[in-house]
Amino acid sequence: MEFIFNQTKSTSKNLTKVILASSASFECDNFCDHETLKALKSAAKNSSFDGSLASTASVCDGKTHTILFGAGQFPTQLDLQTLGGKLYKHIRNFQKVSICIDLATKNKLSASTIACHVAFGIELASYRFDKYFTTKKAEDFPKLETVEFVSAKEKISAKDYNNLRSVANAVRYARDLCNEPANYLTPEVFAADIKRLEYLGLKVKILEEKEIRAQGMNMLLSVSQGSHNSPRVAVIRWQGAPKSSKPELGLIGKGVTFDSGGISLKPSNGMGDMKGDMTGAAVVVATLKAAALCKVKQNITGIVGLVENMPSGHASRPGDIVSSMSGQTVEIINTDAEGRLVLGDCLWYLQQKYKSQILIDVATLTGSTMRTFGFEYAGLFSNNDILANELYAKSMESGEKLWRLPVTKEYDKLIDSDIADMKNCGPANGGGITAACFLQRFVKPENCWAHLDIAGVDRDDKGHPLTPKGATGWGVRLLTKFINCY
Repeated sequence: MEFIFNQTKSTSKNLTKVILASSASFECDNFCDHETLKALKSAAKNSSFDGSLASTASVCDGKTHTILFGAGQFPTQLDLQTLGGKLYKHIRNFQKVSICIDLATKNKLSASTIACHVAFGIELASYRFDKYFTTKKAEDFPKLETVEFVSAKEKISAKDYNNLRSVANAVRYARDLCNEPANYLTPEVFAADIKRLEYLGLKVKILEEKEIRAQGMNMLLSVSQGSHNSPRVAVIRWQGAPKSSKPELGLIGKGVTFDSGGISLKPSNGMGDMKGDMTGAAVVVATLKAAALCKVKQNITGIVGLVENMPSGHASRPGDIVSSMSGQTVEIINTDAEGRLVLGDCLWYLQQKYKSQILIDVATLTGSTMRTFGFEYAGLFSNNDILANELYAKSMESGEKLWRLPVTKEYDKLIDSDIADMKNCGPANGGGITAACFLQRFVKPENCWAHLDIAGVDRDDKGHPLTPKGATGWGVRLLTKFINCY
């Protein structure tokens, strides 16, 4: 889809036209003729259009379709993105659309800001995963190709959209990865795709099984040993401020490309969704991609553990004990509590090899957190109030909402083992919290750490304005806002 900015008049008389207005007293004489404006005002009156967010009225003269769309009196950036997502449903079957921004309001946002965030919402809403369709006809797909933004009173700059375009690209990339079936996106294929991103200036190191073993990452290896597909660990670095003395940000992603549960086999109902148990890894990789595209002035190192959790004669058994890269031993109680094993070794590797001091891990980790929050929130766990508060604030701005849960000694003692340093899961109650306590045991006490449990928000079964059905890429907007991409 092409977005055209910096227009003062519509380039064609035959475009579908959209007027964004914050009140019923809109003008836009430069955008439509007197008769159309008169008809639109009548339609607005009949539909009680008041300019509130996403309120609508429309007219059609047989050739040109004109839609009046409410922008709200004081919309935030997120409101405008949501508006763009809702607007997309109205315009997706028109080939070319011209959007006029009516600034005869009390709105303090510039025309560029309004245009760019509406465009961002349109781009997020228009995502489709059509790769494997072979019999659909052209008329089955949306027709929208071009959207232009017009403002007669204020300049709209195309440059203002560059970073948002990069973030939209990253979100769509994460969604593509998460929608891929597990027979195509194996750990090896995922790692190769990450390596391809070096063209953006990222430095990528891929660890294969022999080197993973040499590093002592036995928790991660225990997850993969039941699968024919060998594991990979990918380390992705963006050095946007090579001379900076600030603590380096480390991002850690769970990349279980398919999670059967292993010997502790999951029920068959819904198991197909477990191709998405690598969403945390996709979000981390996509965030690094956005950092490179936006050329952020920060140093960021990401690590993703890529494994497949399958049952076989070689698979880990409940009751096994494994040694982690940190030297701590773990009694495996449940082979379906595998993601924390992958993350624990990756956390330690990042701290040991790259001295990362600010750590954020992202994972579809527990059904417990999903049952707590459903689709609306992800769980936030942290050992540092400043980091937790900043992540919470950015989550509210981005619309990818977090809610903090405790990681205290009362919960931590529930994962003590009688025969090893710890066990990989505690009781059913508080399962999301005890999983976070497990991860915290692999964080050096001097480092700041946050864990985002995104189980439940990684997929959208109904569809919302900014997240079509399927993989959401949840966390990319949050983390890119955290690292100041937009």
